[in-house]
Amino acid sequence: MGMSYLVYPGAHHTRFHHALGCMHLMRKSLEVLRFKGVKVSDKEEEALLIAILLHDIGHGPFSHAMEHSIVNGISHESISLQFMEKMNTDFNQSLTLAIQIFKGEYHRKFFKQLIASQLDVDRLDYLKRDSFYTGVAEGNINSERLITMLNVVNDELVVEQKGIYSVEKFLVARRLMYWQVYLHKTSLGAEQLLIRVLKRAKYLSSTGVKLHASRALNYFLNNEIAQDNFTEETLDIFSKLDDYDIVSAMKEWVYVDDFVLSNLCKMVIDRDLLKVKLKKQPVSEKKKERHLKRLIEKYNISEEEASYFVFTGKVANLAYNTNLENINILHKNGKISDVAKVSDQLNLDALSKAVVKYYICYPKQKD
Repeated sequence: MGMSYLVYPGAHHTRFHHALGCMHLMRKSLEVLRFKGVKVSDKEEEALLIAILLHDIGHGPFSHAMEHSIVNGISHESISLQFMEKMNTDFNQSLTLAIQIFKGEYHRKFFKQLIASQLDVDRLDYLKRDSFYTGVAEGNINSERLITMLNVVNDELVVEQKGIYSVEKFLVARRLMYWQVYLHKTSLGAEQLLIRVLKRAKYLSSTGVKLHASRALNYFLNNEIAQDNFTEETLDIFSKLDDYDIVSAMKEWVYVDDFVLSNLCKMVIDRDLLKVKLKKQPVSEKKKERHLKRLIEKYNISEEEASYFVFTGKVANLAYNTNLENINILHKNGKISDVAKVSDQLNLDALSKAVVKYYICYPKQKD
């Protein structure tokens, strides 16, 4: 959930809650599929439960907000896989099948679809969970109904025709949750501040400035970690990082001499965040330059320093991607169709088009 708790005070649930929830829904899904005659061995069930329990273990502090800030160019999926491979060594190769399924290398295609697809148990859990803890009712999906409607045809996951309205509700809920929660402008602005805190701290560390931080965080501040040097030692240190490392470091960094790092941290700790404006059109350079100039003149700082506080970007929301594996509906006559083609809701077609919004962030004007 990143910094969503700044907008929704109830959103303090953790990724551990989510991992356990996914495991529970996976078990329910396998019960339903077995009842409908789909053969799943005990060994396969165990591997699926391991794979879904560990699917997000590679996330660092504050989730997606800092995915590419602490390490460079390594996705959380890649780190999750490294954790699983390390555990496989420690547990006498007992995770081999789970890893095959996680990587999509197992011959039963629907296993991977249960873990990662456009209608997987991951999404069935986080939409309902995040909706509950934020209080955003629009995201409340009927995951139990959707699971009951699952089936397998030609080794692919399908939803029985009776469940089409639940699928429509699921896709609409996903779109609304992205605009109202995951891409909410306040949490978006706070996440961008957090990214810039780490960027500045890394820059200062590279110039020889000693910053107070936990041993684990210091390791990543003082070393450029990428895919090619992400060793077993790095993995061990990464596993010790969590949100507390970042928050406690920021509370210390409020007092450093550097204008940029001190003020970025103060903004997050004091919840005195940047002003964020969302637009349908790209923000003009002229507008950005105006805010930069005002900041440079007010604090007598360089343009490079001011750029930490004034910046633009864009966000996209795509509820259903027709270029990926479709959500297929199984009709009573055995025919299989893409949900977007058989839905009687006009808005499902609209949900398959990406909506892009542009934003500008800058400090609030104070007297």
